[in-house]
Amino acid sequence: MEHDLHKRRFRRNLGLGLVLASFVVLLFGLTMVKVTTDDFTMQPTSEARD
Repeated sequence: MEHDLHKRRFRRNLGLGLVLASFVVLLFGLTMVKVTTDDFTMQPTSEARD
């Protein structure tokens, strides 16, 4: 028989895992939008201009 403490801990861990996974998905989505925009260009450095 599973103790009530284990059930609460599992729910808390599951919630934290979902929050972390959604944060990773959000960062990935923002990165993809930033990279795939048409105006994405590398800024020249001062060394490259010489």
